Amino acid sequence: MNLSFQRDAKNTRDFEALKVPHTDNNIVGLLADRLLKILGCINNDRPIIIVCVGTDRSTGDALGPLVGSHLKKYSLDSLNLYGTLDNPVHAMNLKETITIINDTYKNPFIVAVDACLGQLTSVGCIQIGSGPVRPGAGVNKELPPVGDIHITGIVNVGGFMEYFVLQNTRLSLVINMAEVIARAFYVAISTLQRRAASTSFANID
Repeated sequence: MNLSFQRDAKNTRDFEALKVPHTDNNIVGLLADRLLKILGCINNDRPIIIVCVGTDRSTGDALGPLVGSHLKKYSLDSLNLYGTLDNPVHAMNLKETITIINDTYKNPFIVAVDACLGQLTSVGCIQIGSGPVRPGAGVNKELPPVGDIHITGIVNVGGFMEYFVLQNTRLSLVINMAEVIARAFYVAISTLQRRAASTSFANID
């Protein structure tokens, strides 16, 4: 995959990684503001694609598909979304999905969403960072990287028996984190759409 985040680096050079506990009182606002800051700098001719990676067959790895399903329910106009509980993007179809996206859209800007494992003190945190996620890295799978930026949720502790850990992750934690991420996306994207509509109306006048 030809990652093109650096093409917009001049507009996002002050973009710093964000890591916040999902229980923070202002978590949705913090995530939405950061997404707005990043997505608002993307050239208008670049379609924004959200790819939610994961599978509903593993509790810990279901974060991405849950985010996708929540986003789908918001019915946002022109939402380019891949990865839901009904149609997940996982190890078996990730490469094909990336190919379809690059064949369908010209110079897409991809936001990847995925679960990850981390230190005990970071479990429950949501991160936004530049560059791709590398799905399967925590469980020693060779999968293609995806995303110009990424949002990851640390769902459990890494470093040992990763498959077992993902299978035994608390569902309530994953659901709560997915709802937060989806809500932040909704706030950010709907705000961008309102700004675009206001600009178009002003141009008509």
